[in-house]
Amino acid sequence: MHQTKNDLPTDVRQKVVDLLNARLADAVDLMTQAKQAHWNVKGPQFQSLHELFDEVHTEVQDYVDLIAERAVSLGGEAKGSIRHATSASTLAPYPDGLIQGRDHVDALSTALAGFGKSVRASIAAADELKDADTADLFTEVSRGIDKRLWMVEAHLV
Repeated sequence: MHQTKNDLPTDVRQKVVDLLNARLADAVDLMTQAKQAHWNVKGPQFQSLHELFDEVHTEVQDYVDLIAERAVSLGGEAKGSIRHATSASTLAPYPDGLIQGRDHVDALSTALAGFGKSVRASIAAADELKDADTADLFTEVSRGIDKRLWMVEAHLV
């Protein structure tokens, strides 16, 4: 941990940084899964899905930055490299060989739902550690991910 005048106890800050880095790995993975869908989608809904998947990527990229900066502001290190994300992500791998829009929608909605679930668990964990700011950050992320999940899943109906 780096020196900081933040008044959270060092042991709490370390636990929160570990929690943030766990979600950072998931967020980096989700961000790349959205790009995978964006690059490879085909079919009659190509244009709308291509744009939607890029919007998901952009929004998740913003969450990556929020999560990483919170870890560093607490005196920790943001572990956001693709190698770290690959080894630490709790999300299921994105399936290879998908082409049709519906298949990408299904795969990306699964990833969004998994990330949303882990973020909600992180809200509770941050609350237990008495870090309201990190819990609030995770709440913001959760709200946005739930909205994106709704928008992606709408294409399954």
